[in-house]
Amino acid sequence: MTTPDHKSPAPQLTVPLAKDRIYRSPMALVAGVMMLGIAGWLGFDALVRGHGHTPWLALAGMLMLFPLIVAFTLRPAVFAGEERLRVRNPFRVVTLPWGEIEFLRSGFTNEVVAKSGTKYQLWSVPVSLRARKKASRNQSRAVAQAARGGAGRGGLFGGGGLGSFGGGAFGGDVFGNGSRTAADPTRAETDKIMDELRETLERRSGESAAQGGVTVRWAYEVVAPAAAGAVLLAILLATG
Repeated sequence: MTTPDHKSPAPQLTVPLAKDRIYRSPMALVAGVMMLGIAGWLGFDALVRGHGHTPWLALAGMLMLFPLIVAFTLRPAVFAGEERLRVRNPFRVVTLPWGEIEFLRSGFTNEVVAKSGTKYQLWSVPVSLRARKKASRNQSRAVAQAARGGAGRGGLFGGGGLGSFGGGAFGGDVFGNGSRTAADPTRAETDKIMDELRETLERRSGESAAQGGVTVRWAYEVVAPAAAGAVLLAILLATG
């Protein structure tokens, strides 16, 4: 008597989640590397050539200064995934599922506001008033060029004048009827990043996988050495 063969279940195909988009400030990275290089050169020179309390002061200073430089320049980043937004600021990491985000706003700083009302600043996406002014000038220039082009083809109300605006400066951008391209010169770079984050929030906030609670983790790997260096430096200065 033969027993029926038991067919193994078909393998389940899983679709991997897209990698997180990472937003960082290039200028902060450059400044951080330069500051670390200068501080390291001066500090190690004092360690090697210093006398008396100087090497200890240099050691305490580097122990306090290096983590702070890293915290404010190299560390900040924003990670935008399909399920959550992770904000890595100088002294803590905040994880917000898209469903727990009320909105993202831009003023003098870029912030994410949770549904609880708590605000978290996006350190790696700083607001540049200079970039906004430059983008505004580019927008005004594009509007003027479009107006001249429309007038040259028969005026604003004739010969395709209004039609020419459909794909030009007003084509789905100023009035919000279309998506901006990454190369749009009429928007500051950080404003375009905020637009991308808002689009992701609108698209993912209702998904079941994008729900949950907000978590905050303090960066003790930054706070602990900086605090130890500050205490050691204070003791050395008090006893010196």
